[in-house]
Amino acid sequence: MLGATSLLCLPLAAQKNQPKNILFILADDLGWKDLSCTGSDYYESPNIDRIAQNGIRFTNGYAACSVSSPSRASILTGQYTPRHGITSWIGDPAGEAWRKNNRCTKLLPPDYARELPKATITLAERLKAHGYKTFFAGKWHLGDVGSDPENHGFEINIGGWESGSPKGGYFSPYSNPRLPDGPKGENLSIRLANETNKFIEQHIKKNKKQPFLAYLSFYAVHAPIQTTRERWEYFREKAEKQGIQETGFVFDRRLPVRQVQDDPVYAGLIQQMDDAVGIVLNKLKELGLDKNTLIVFTSDNGGVSSGDNYATSNLPLRGGKGRQWEGGVRVPFLMQIPGTTSPHTTSAIPVIGTDFYPTLLDYAGIPMPAGQVCDGISLLPVIQGKDIPSRALFWHYPHYGNQGGDPASSIREGDWKLIYYYEDNRYELYNLAIDATESEFMNAQYPEKLNELRIKLNAWLSGIHATTPVADPQYDPVKESGYLKNQQQSVSLREKQRLEKLQPEWSPNKDWWKSMIIPD
Repeated sequence: MLGATSLLCLPLAAQKNQPKNILFILADDLGWKDLSCTGSDYYESPNIDRIAQNGIRFTNGYAACSVSSPSRASILTGQYTPRHGITSWIGDPAGEAWRKNNRCTKLLPPDYARELPKATITLAERLKAHGYKTFFAGKWHLGDVGSDPENHGFEINIGGWESGSPKGGYFSPYSNPRLPDGPKGENLSIRLANETNKFIEQHIKKNKKQPFLAYLSFYAVHAPIQTTRERWEYFREKAEKQGIQETGFVFDRRLPVRQVQDDPVYAGLIQQMDDAVGIVLNKLKELGLDKNTLIVFTSDNGGVSSGDNYATSNLPLRGGKGRQWEGGVRVPFLMQIPGTTSPHTTSAIPVIGTDFYPTLLDYAGIPMPAGQVCDGISLLPVIQGKDIPSRALFWHYPHYGNQGGDPASSIREGDWKLIYYYEDNRYELYNLAIDATESEFMNAQYPEKLNELRIKLNAWLSGIHATTPVADPQYDPVKESGYLKNQQQSVSLREKQRLEKLQPEWSPNKDWWKSMIIPD
């Protein structure tokens, strides 16, 4: 259901002479509760909040996968991950190569596509073919040379290459072959915002009537987690005022999981990205483009609560990036639509990253490419206050997440969610309206619902030709038990590291990750 205020579309006649521009903003690893507008009382995001205030926020918005490359491919193709073939982050070992991670698991993950399929028409290619000028800035992680943004419909590419993380960190020099270094200490998120503004200004000077797609794909807030001394200090003091909790981690199945939002470095990294978003939003308003530019803001997967830098908490949702529960796939999902009136509109209708492709083409008045399967649906009817057909949403991640996730497939239909685990052919049935934390599965109470969703999930997996993991003949349960025991014992280390960052004398290094200019 839509919130108390619904969106009212202006007559198309009032919009027909204006180019329908698109600004797509994609954060990396940003959790569903990592914004002020989505419920955080610690992180601050006033600029991103503006998109929610002036548009629609989907409270049940999902990424198509719990890790980056697959969900990024789903945004650009409108297809579920087994269909486009990228089922894990590109670079993740598969098959027997998986053993080098020394995780001692029962299964060997299947192989997967290492780049976007060349035969698939991406969102950028479709828009470009219908007169759009297309621009990309930031993280790509959808293939190496030959599968760069320029090979998939983007005419201009600033900073997009095969790497999934900012190799040089968040301050210049960047160690990015597709992004010239800026002045020492320049912030990466701000740089990408300025490059986006430069594109927009230059484009409208040349051709005001040609619509554009500006795809701003931040590296933030992916590891390494970095910020300036000033931002760390501000959020350290804020955490202290709010009251620092003695316990910040619990152990959940495979890894420690963060339970509190109080990392001042991560908070500063979010704030840097939010400032960058504000730079672009202000430029659109300055140029008078805010009235005819659709704006999207979302994240490629859930927040990192375990593994990597253990940066955030997604509570009350369970888990985070790389894990099979809601914290791994629920994300901020904001859209600001020109020609609509929508102060603080919300919708609880479940939506997913595959829906962006048909929604943006629908907005642009461009038909879907003939003969190409799209798993998403246009959300414009929802934005117009209309109903859309009820449907199930699906996820398939037959890999072990670096953050402690298990090879699994899932289905959500209505409030019901079923997770299937490949290790032991086990199912977990949850009702998210009753138990958003996914802490008590309801298999015994609702066997008929379990069977109904099991049949639908299996039919989907079969129909989409999903790949599956296989048993590892070298599996050693004793070694796995030892690995898990070591991880359980690491909880105390995580607590120590968490509290150290909140001490007044803490600093990561002399120049704060190159953000401070230290005289020679």
